[in-house]
Amino acid sequence: MTMKEQSQSIRIEPRWPVVLAIVAAILMVVLLPERVVLFPAWFPYAIGIALILPMVAVGLSAEKAPWLRVERTIMLLFIVAMAVGTLANLASLIGAMVRRSGEVSGLQLLASSIVVWVSNVLIFSLLYWRIDRGGPEARVNNAGTRPDWLFPQAGAPEDAPPDWRPTFVDYLFLGFSTATAFSPTDALPLTSRAKMLMMLESTMSLGTIVVVASRAINILGS
Repeated sequence: MTMKEQSQSIRIEPRWPVVLAIVAAILMVVLLPERVVLFPAWFPYAIGIALILPMVAVGLSAEKAPWLRVERTIMLLFIVAMAVGTLANLASLIGAMVRRSGEVSGLQLLASSIVVWVSNVLIFSLLYWRIDRGGPEARVNNAGTRPDWLFPQAGAPEDAPPDWRPTFVDYLFLGFSTATAFSPTDALPLTSRAKMLMMLESTMSLGTIVVVASRAINILGS
């Protein structure tokens, strides 16, 4: 089989849930108050377009393999940039609280904490989706890569659809439950990197909810 035939035979996981998550993550950045915005106003739109275009090309192009490599690279850059921005925004909010700065009102703190928390969930969901079992195409094409998470469907195949594989919705639930429960719920981490990533997400979520959101509610209630 030629390289062209191999590229055409690659099965592709639908990208529309991922595109919606990317758009939502960009909106979270846009909705942040101006004083806690880390990047220029054009940056979220530019990186979002740069990421969505390869996803469209993956679905439309006959030569999928090159576009998949481009998508992977830009996706990882997007995740790193958004994660750094989220951490910087969280640090800025906590710093304003420690200094007891009057520049940030209780309503701004509450709105910012919600935005940071939702961004945290979306970013880690995208990262989990991108790295588990070698990525979406490795999962769909049964590449046999070692899993980072054990989903309950793997332990009860008789209750799951035939040839079940985790999709982005499963990783979105994993990200949401990790940020909410601060621990594994249905999917268990199997590798060290999965455990470290879940610890980082839980820590960011804990700082957002316990420190920032609780302080905002305290200010609004006084």
